Amino acid sequence: MLKAPRSQAIAARLGIADPTQSAECISCHGDPAPNHGPQWKQSDGVGCEACHGGAGGRSGGAGEGWLASHATVSASHAQNVARGLWAVNSPPVRASVCLDCHFGSSKPGQFVTHRIMAAGHPRVTFELDLFTSLQSHHDEDADYAERKGINGGVKLWAVGQALSVKRALMLYPPRAAGNFPEFYFYDCRSCHRAFSDDPGVPLVARTNPARPIAPGAPVWNDESLLMLSAAAKVAAPALGARLDARSRAFHAALGGDRASAMKAASALASTADELASAFERGSFDRTQTFAMIEAVLVGGANTYTDYQGGAQAVMAADTLLNALVAAGHVDRASAMAVRPALDRAYAAARDANRWQPGEFRAALASVAGQVRALR
Repeated sequence: MLKAPRSQAIAARLGIADPTQSAECISCHGDPAPNHGPQWKQSDGVGCEACHGGAGGRSGGAGEGWLASHATVSASHAQNVARGLWAVNSPPVRASVCLDCHFGSSKPGQFVTHRIMAAGHPRVTFELDLFTSLQSHHDEDADYAERKGINGGVKLWAVGQALSVKRALMLYPPRAAGNFPEFYFYDCRSCHRAFSDDPGVPLVARTNPARPIAPGAPVWNDESLLMLSAAAKVAAPALGARLDARSRAFHAALGGDRASAMKAASALASTADELASAFERGSFDRTQTFAMIEAVLVGGANTYTDYQGGAQAVMAADTLLNALVAAGHVDRASAMAVRPALDRAYAAARDANRWQPGEFRAALASVAGQVRALR
């Protein structure tokens, strides 16, 4: 990836001579972690150890880690974890590992600043269950389930959304000038919209009921907040009401002083963390999953004023529908019948520069009608 023309062009704009050797690049596009196993090569890029932990053992000895034992029949998963394997079968652990690169962390080189995005880096977005599916490299069969348990679908999606919100809010204070966030945290298109001096050109300012902010204020990227709100309304209503109240307070506080903004961010992060724990403990049945899809497609539709929230909504609908199939609550043929409507929703959210909220909501409404018929 880092040798591709696009990467080379981004590096040149940033004054980086060789991105394959730059900590600012390889911290996500490679594997900077210590205690690698003896077969590790930086040129492999994002290899096994980038996601599963260094295989050289906790003290760095090549023979002490999990690389050999994890393929040994007699070794348990707990023993491998004790040797340094990251327990990514656990939704919070997996979310933490994935968020480091797919959103950002406090570790050196693992944060895509506005400067890097201005140089051409793609916008960073995150959805844990869908990303897990795209990166799947083994079957989670009965043996896997017995040894580690399977936590896909609704739980993985919900925990991922909660911890994504928490991660952003925890990274915000050290990267703020006063109370003003690093531009990375904003919804890009709340600033990067076409404008004209011609009074005949319609305004594209949008009022969002989830954000009590004045026109012209930059918008915190709340794509995961919107999804978290939908999940919480179904799985943890009391926490969901607190989340919505604290979300509104946080949006408002960003226009005030630093102390108020930091206090509101901390309160919202705490609620997101509570929701992550509640989701991890919970189990999601057929009724709840259908209710979550309804909350995403219909209940939150008026908050999808911006591209980022819409893109998350259509990914959420896809994830939750697949979860119903995987759990045996909906047969695959019936779910496939919804696919054309879901594909139209994806198409409506494909190009951020052609984003039309009304068109997108109509596409979601079509999906919602077909999903209701599956009940």
